[in-house]
Amino acid sequence: MNSDNDLQIAGDLLEVPHLLQPPREHPATVAEFVGLARSIAADRDQWAHLVRYDATTRWYHRLRTGPGYEVWLLSWVPGQGSGRHDHGRSSGVLTVLEGALTERTAHGTRVLTAGAADTSPHGGGGEWGRVFAPGYVHEVVNDTLEPAVSLHVYFPGLTEMPMHDSPHCEARTGPHPVTA
Repeated sequence: MNSDNDLQIAGDLLEVPHLLQPPREHPATVAEFVGLARSIAADRDQWAHLVRYDATTRWYHRLRTGPGYEVWLLSWVPGQGSGRHDHGRSSGVLTVLEGALTERTAHGTRVLTAGAADTSPHGGGGEWGRVFAPGYVHEVVNDTLEPAVSLHVYFPGLTEMPMHDSPHCEARTGPHPVTA
């Protein structure tokens, strides 16, 4: 008997385990890294007890590593900033967990806030975070009067962070690879 219904021919694909792709143990796409950042942000118990504030420098803690990626937790007291930099060959996801941070690029300024739902560049409130590719030059600063906490996912893991003195200068390697 012929059938026009492929499901009747093949049966339920969920009942044929060898046809299903196994779930990935670690993120491998930009969307999966954004998902990782969002899931960590949503699980406050996973990171809140680790946060420290340092008036002399930004505090940072490597929260997780996986094949080819790192997740960093950073705190920013008012006035602390990263300086203009890029992330070498790494791509990344920057997410604000508490407070607000200002990101400055050659294309303008954005305020990144914890839990902001509007991620459009011309939206009303702040943005939830940023996704960036290798060579993306920016500066991140806490311009508010309250401390801030951010989460950074780098893939591959961050091995260099060229600093930029001004928008038109040559890059140089900074003293510490982990900033933003």
